[in-house]
Amino acid sequence: MTRIAFVGLGNMGGPMAANLVKAGHDVRGFDLSEASVKAAIETGVKGTVALAEAVSDADCVITMLPKGQHVIAVWTDLATLIPEGTLVIDCSTVDVESARKAHELADVMNCISLDAPVSGGTGGAAAGTLTFMVGGSEEAFALGLPILQAMGKKIVHCGGPGAGQAAKICNNMILGISMIGVCEAFGLAEKLGLSHQALFDVASTSSGQCWSLTTYCPVPGPVPTSPANHDYRPGFAAALMLKDLLLSQEAASQSGAATPLGAHAAELYAAFEKAGHGGEDFSAIIHMLREKARS
Repeated sequence: MTRIAFVGLGNMGGPMAANLVKAGHDVRGFDLSEASVKAAIETGVKGTVALAEAVSDADCVITMLPKGQHVIAVWTDLATLIPEGTLVIDCSTVDVESARKAHELADVMNCISLDAPVSGGTGGAAAGTLTFMVGGSEEAFALGLPILQAMGKKIVHCGGPGAGQAAKICNNMILGISMIGVCEAFGLAEKLGLSHQALFDVASTSSGQCWSLTTYCPVPGPVPTSPANHDYRPGFAAALMLKDLLLSQEAASQSGAATPLGAHAAELYAAFEKAGHGGEDFSAIIHMLREKARS
């Protein structure tokens, strides 16, 4: 049993902390939202009212926070709260620069650190089937692996500090682009009189096959578990997809990479969020594309 402090008990962090409890770990949770703490307590997490209380005597501290600035703020506070040698893991999705800065803070504290963003959405968080993309030293990865395995199905060591965030940003740029492509294909099929099922049956078994089609089909019917069959409730909210696409464009700009499709995908999701749809699943962007065809 490992004593784990989990900071950030939202839609992703809450069920991830719950799975750590199921795995037999002693988990203390902290979140600025009282409702999130109460929900976590119902799953066996020990709720706390302060960061210092959560991390006291912890062998490992996990953060799952909205932005890089929040991660840096919490990891800065940890400097006076945790002893040397503590394993600190950030599972947030943030910019690569912030991830590397967090590792630097851990080095100053003489602590062991990993950046380990996730893929799999709220469903994967609840089921314990997340994919973790991990950055950090081999030593840190070996220490963190048993803990991450309690929350995920596939754990990939991507390289040194920041490599996990780099992999997550690249992966989700592919996801945003591919979802728009799949939505456009269904929109075109509708105009051509082709049924959703017919297109799915062809594309899912030929060269158009991709995760956005076969697992997360953006129209009702072909994939019963996709958000399209549940009024486009996330899932993975469009606002979060926009966040990741903007991170990809920030990284592209800093590194000098050419990502024209990534840039256009970010523009489309920005327009979708601006129209008030940020809380819907990201596959719901098919509605905006249909509207464009009508105008």
